Amino acid sequence: MNHQLNKTITLKHLLIKEEKQIGIKFYPNKIIQTIIKGLPDIAWSDHFGMAYLKNNPKNLNLIFEDFNGIAWINCAHFFPNRKTKTNNSPVTVNSFRQRKLPVNYRKCPEVFLQKLELKQYAINTAKTYIHLFEVFINHYKNKELNCINENDIRTYMQLLVQQQKSHSYINQMINSIKFYYEVVMEMPNRFYSIERPIKSEALPKVISLEEVQAIIKNTNNIKHKCIVSLLYSAGLRRGELLKLKLEDIDSKRMVITVKNGKGNKDRITILSPSVLSDLRKYYKKWLPKKYLFESPKGDKYSSASIIKIIKNAAKKGRVYKNITPHMLRHSFATHLLENGTDLRYIQVLLGHSSTRTTEIYTRVAINNIKSIQSPIELLNLG
Repeated sequence: MNHQLNKTITLKHLLIKEEKQIGIKFYPNKIIQTIIKGLPDIAWSDHFGMAYLKNNPKNLNLIFEDFNGIAWINCAHFFPNRKTKTNNSPVTVNSFRQRKLPVNYRKCPEVFLQKLELKQYAINTAKTYIHLFEVFINHYKNKELNCINENDIRTYMQLLVQQQKSHSYINQMINSIKFYYEVVMEMPNRFYSIERPIKSEALPKVISLEEVQAIIKNTNNIKHKCIVSLLYSAGLRRGELLKLKLEDIDSKRMVITVKNGKGNKDRITILSPSVLSDLRKYYKKWLPKKYLFESPKGDKYSSASIIKIIKNAAKKGRVYKNITPHMLRHSFATHLLENGTDLRYIQVLLGHSSTRTTEIYTRVAINNIKSIQSPIELLNLG
């Protein structure tokens, strides 16, 4: 066994008998074992397979002092390096504080709401976490939150599977539970052994160039045409389109700046010359003031309106599929790939953190498949 590996200890957050503990995981080594035995009130957990002592600043400092120069301390699980999300406007979940709730309903702890606001989680993520965590804690209504253990969570996840909840729902439920214990209560990896459902391998739904053309050609007016064209030509998400402001369209550099996209990341994507021409016609006719697409009151355009525009245009264009805004984004990426665009460029345009996310489009691109001849063509069936 590697000598350096022997001189490593890993700190973990544990909850034993309803008290926070510092878990110390290590490979058997005489020097390390001697130092650990000298720590105050040290104990061993068969369940977690590690030594532990009470979690307080004094004991934590003592661990660093005693092991200084003796062993490397792995703190990755104890002090998670999670970046705080940023946003242009403060996220608030006051609407959840002001709700009228049923009698005996167990609501989300205030510290949960505060942490979502302080970390500036996207509002949709915050709403999902609050809703799901409340569903969970109302299932264990008669149990103190600190008394809920891994077996309780596994039992509940099993129930969700039996109720045929989607993989996405179960994953989000786990995320909301881990957020409370690991982020709010500052116990990283408290439930690190909870199994997640295997991610489904559904392929992105894509439509052909001809179908995209039919939808755009059958929009009702120049405003609707620009909305559908931008979703497709720039690979935008619906929420990103709705947040676009006039200054985000850069006709000099021929790019669109997408601010606070998914994960609160900014990026740039392509501005098509033909779409720019239509946008100029649209601007002269509709004169938007702040947002690129505005409601009659001057607010952001509604999500429901976007869906209605696409579905109406698809129906008029005789595209008999359930077309969604995201299908246009998927089609944008797939058509670029089929046209020979490097996957890394597509990754940047879509705002994906990793090419692994973008690689799924290689499974629906048909430029190579079209060149393959089916063996049935070799048969004489005339």
